[in-house]
Amino acid sequence: MPEDNPTTAVKRRVRRGSGRVTLADVARAAGVAQMTASRALNSPETVNPDMVERVRQAVIETGYVPNLLAGALASARSLLVAVIVPSIASTIYLEFVQSLRGALASKGYQVILGESDYEHQLEPALLDALIARRPDAIVTVGAVRSKEGRKRLLASAIPVIETWDMPAQSLDMVVGFSQPAVGRAAAEYLLGEGRRHVAIISANDDRAAMRAQGFLEAVKERDSAARVESVSIAAPSTLGEGRRALADLLSRATPPDAVFCTSDMVALGVLTEAKSRGMKVPQELAVMGYGDMNFAADTDPPLTTIRADGKVIGLQAARLIFERASKDVAERVVDVGFSIVRRASA
Repeated sequence: MPEDNPTTAVKRRVRRGSGRVTLADVARAAGVAQMTASRALNSPETVNPDMVERVRQAVIETGYVPNLLAGALASARSLLVAVIVPSIASTIYLEFVQSLRGALASKGYQVILGESDYEHQLEPALLDALIARRPDAIVTVGAVRSKEGRKRLLASAIPVIETWDMPAQSLDMVVGFSQPAVGRAAAEYLLGEGRRHVAIISANDDRAAMRAQGFLEAVKERDSAARVESVSIAAPSTLGEGRRALADLLSRATPPDAVFCTSDMVALGVLTEAKSRGMKVPQELAVMGYGDMNFAADTDPPLTTIRADGKVIGLQAARLIFERASKDVAERVVDVGFSIVRRASA
């Protein structure tokens, strides 16, 4: 009976054992010392090219995956970044996550994505699971407001970047903009267009609530004679919630002549409901959203909205992570601002 080749022998032994292929298995399959296999993988320029190729082939044949934790312990770097979003169903953060992931990948980092849930921001179990993996940084969408969450993150000594917000007391680093200022800008814009009975449809998460607060305060300060209505809906908000919220507003004694929605998805629902009722937009009802999502320019009519550049936020967050890895960060707070995108709906 013919003898097994080294790789076949390794595979059979691994199946009978723990199921994990080690560097020693790779070295045995390649017919080299374990030290040589390690150098071929980590410092190939110091090893004969033919031997490097033998080791690489052994890696492919055995299915070996390097244990990065050992290298991380030696270098104090894991090359992992944890990114926590409120909901993976919320598409407004896609551009941000893609931009951040791409920038990090260019430097060899990988992203772990966590979902905090709008109603239970940064649950202890989620934070514990992420911190235990010792990422090089933790990036959160929104400020960390829970005392328990802040305590855990501070105790971990892991760099933290809070994004899409501008907290009064940051944990570490910030890349974002003022949420109340977004609401104020929306109110000033609609009042500037001559609207005197305005409404806001707001989700019940923290950032949307701050936009709503800014909106209501600005209406009161700028035009005390203006009327203002409000409707609160659940987060993450949907098109259907927007339709039902407008139906609620239109059932009131005096329907509004303008609506600001704290997300473009809700604004799309408002436009849909208005069209189903034969209302003219913006003549009878001006509609304004937030997010400038990829459909906003193609609604009927095109949606006026407020845009915060998720791509820029992602790139700036990555820059801070790179700077922290090499030196102390001089600029810990980056305000990226926002802009009003004027279209036909308002």
